[in-house]
Amino acid sequence: MALSRGVIRVEDPLAWLDGLTWVQTSLELSLIAGCVISSWLLAWMVRSAAPRASLTILLGQRLIDGVLFPLALMAFSFLVRAVFQQQVDVMLMDIWVPVCVSLAAIRLGVKVLQVTFKQSDWVRPIERTLSWLAWGAAVLWITGLLPLLLEELDQIHWKVGGSLLSVRTLIEGGLTATVVLILTLWLSSALESRLLKNATGSDLSLRKAMSNAATALLLFVGVLLALSSAGIDLTALSVMGGALGVGMGLGLQKLAANYVSGFVILTERSLRIGDNVRVDDFEGRITDIKARYTVIRSVTGRESIVPNEMLISNRVENLTLADSKVWQSIHVSVGYESDVPQVMALLLEACAEQTRVLQEPLPTVALSAFGADGLDFTLGYWLHEEEGSLLNVKSLIHIGILQRLRANGIEIPYPQRVVRMVA
Repeated sequence: MALSRGVIRVEDPLAWLDGLTWVQTSLELSLIAGCVISSWLLAWMVRSAAPRASLTILLGQRLIDGVLFPLALMAFSFLVRAVFQQQVDVMLMDIWVPVCVSLAAIRLGVKVLQVTFKQSDWVRPIERTLSWLAWGAAVLWITGLLPLLLEELDQIHWKVGGSLLSVRTLIEGGLTATVVLILTLWLSSALESRLLKNATGSDLSLRKAMSNAATALLLFVGVLLALSSAGIDLTALSVMGGALGVGMGLGLQKLAANYVSGFVILTERSLRIGDNVRVDDFEGRITDIKARYTVIRSVTGRESIVPNEMLISNRVENLTLADSKVWQSIHVSVGYESDVPQVMALLLEACAEQTRVLQEPLPTVALSAFGADGLDFTLGYWLHEEEGSLLNVKSLIHIGILQRLRANGIEIPYPQRVVRMVA
């Protein structure tokens, strides 16, 4: 096997094996081990200096799980190969370098897809396809078949307008477009995590709007660069874009309205993540605001996906727009023979026992009605809805009222009805 321009030819494998002397093999294995150790040390130093929760794509969950280790390994391998190939034939390094390139490409693509599209079922097949393509290209590179294959693919060409396209140019353009889109997704994911870090309340909604706008801008620029790298003339797209835009504008009015409404909601901050709202008889807390829709989760665990246009055009009751305090009331009936001041004092005592009940404004109790079966009292109080379940507080107050009424011999009357029988 002979070497030509650093590429291994498959003409004579035995000759290539005979060329590997013990001294040369030991030297190259030492160089490869040095590259691995240097890359590991670099990843360890960066991980030690960086915060634990940052750089998830670059560092990953473990020391060599991120993108930094294979990228550093590829860079060190290229550097060592360029330095030592002037003095000796680095035959093992010619195999090692394509392996490092494939490993870096796979790790970069997989990590970016995992962070950008979390919990998506279609990510796993794409990861497998990317791995097979990368390792297949490495095998063709090592064996020297890659230049021959590219030359054959270059012979399959056709003319489109004033451009001459071939299968090789399409493949190279597709690979370049894939790299550009992966880097764009990486930048948008890093920007989103940086903007949303330690953001709460109204600040979270504003940063979410900035993150969505920046992501959309980066993806738009990435698509333009990808199309340009694939050999597509963008000036032709500008002519088609006018007519296509009119047709799409008419057909996608609702979709465009939802995206514009989402941007308006995030910038105006009339609705924020964490607000308790009531929309079309559905009440819950806003858990996320997307560009097209808003997710509202009720206290029962059900989630409603509401189009953003509906939140702009319809009446929406925001229960926490001005204040996070909410008012609750409890209705209690006691017998007509009960002592009214004593009952009112017991109700206030049961309410004041709960630490989550606010003392400003003070809880109030009133004799609200003369019921058919007894005296009806209404106990009202305020509390912060952000501190936990509202139903739990109401349950504890109910239990306290029941215990105090029983301890003082105050009866909660049963429904009473008078039945007259006519003979």
